[in-house]
Amino acid sequence: MKIQINGADADIRPETEKTVGEVLCALETWLADSGFRTSGLNIDGKMIGIDAMEECFSKDISTISTLDIITSPLSRLIAEALCNTMQDIEAFEAAGFEEKNTFAAHWKGSPEAHLLAEQSPDFFNWALKTFSGEGSGTKILRSLAEERLRELDDPAGEMRRTRQLVCDVCTRLEEFPLDIQTGKDARAAETVNAFSGIAEKVFRLFNVLKMEGFPVGEIMVEKTPITTCISEFSGSLRDLLAAYEQRDTVLAGDIAEYEMAPRLRDLHTAVINAIIGE
Repeated sequence: MKIQINGADADIRPETEKTVGEVLCALETWLADSGFRTSGLNIDGKMIGIDAMEECFSKDISTISTLDIITSPLSRLIAEALCNTMQDIEAFEAAGFEEKNTFAAHWKGSPEAHLLAEQSPDFFNWALKTFSGEGSGTKILRSLAEERLRELDDPAGEMRRTRQLVCDVCTRLEEFPLDIQTGKDARAAETVNAFSGIAEKVFRLFNVLKMEGFPVGEIMVEKTPITTCISEFSGSLRDLLAAYEQRDTVLAGDIAEYEMAPRLRDLHTAVINAIIGE
């Protein structure tokens, strides 16, 4: 069997693989590292879309002359999944009472839901709750989908547009200890929620930039590799949330002011400078 990728001959020969599914599994890590994913198959001239691929997984490769694996950039596939979900939102809004009761179960089995569950679990969970009638409504879900699409369409521009948001939330983190000490619990809670949302957005954009070929993985932050900084940031974030939930106000305040604010500011500045350098 000859293996091709997007119509070009690939220097790949099956070793112990016996089925199409086994061949695809063997290539999965290589494709993931390259930023691409399988989006279809062409078996002996017959095109098979992503919806029907699973039916071919058990096909014996000894019965195939040419297996052409169609790949697409992961960012494009996620964007398509979000666009399909936007259409699903319209379908949900137009559905009758009985159809709404089963909508979530049907959506959960869709190709877009499978990809979003893997790549954007927070968005997947929000969509599933919305389609189950448990969320905050389709308006917010649509707004979230539009935001994610903007991030995929122009990650560098979206990262630049977060400058003021990052600046504002860092200032609030520095004021966090005083808010706790003076009984401004509502403002303190708002700060934690705002910080979590902004940090998640910055990391999402970092990952999209990396997928799009920006050399952000090579960035140094104060002579430390950015991947190390992100790992340390995540650890400090867990410590902050744990201290806040346990009402350890002194520890939560110290982490917010002296660890999270400078870490977020330095990370964001380093990525912005790398983008400008491009």
